[in-house]
Amino acid sequence: MLKTVIVMLLAVTAGTIGDILLAKGMKELGDLSAMNLRGILNVAFQALTTPKLIIGTIMLSIFFFLWLAVLSWEDLSVALPMQALNYVLVAFLSQYFLHEVVTPMRWAGTILVCIGVMLITKSGGA
Repeated sequence: MLKTVIVMLLAVTAGTIGDILLAKGMKELGDLSAMNLRGILNVAFQALTTPKLIIGTIMLSIFFFLWLAVLSWEDLSVALPMQALNYVLVAFLSQYFLHEVVTPMRWAGTILVCIGVMLITKSGGA
């Protein structure tokens, strides 16, 4: 179980950093919904050469392969809830790196999710 927790913490961290980098990179490239086809194609080409998007994609790839490893030895009903820990990291990192407002209500929900994850994780060791 300790092996699962450690690998999942690494996976969730990599995935969260990847998500933050993708969000920051795409915000810098602009709103796709306001673009015509030519604009979208230009952004797609820029995305292939934007460091934040490249590193974000690499981090999400690391998450994917660590997730595959966890699934090779752990029950899905135990492993999948552990991914919910990314809610804490996303809320924290979004607030500081993306300057998003994380309300007290959202923090309370995040804490409740964490409590649920702890309960599910403990039940996996039984």
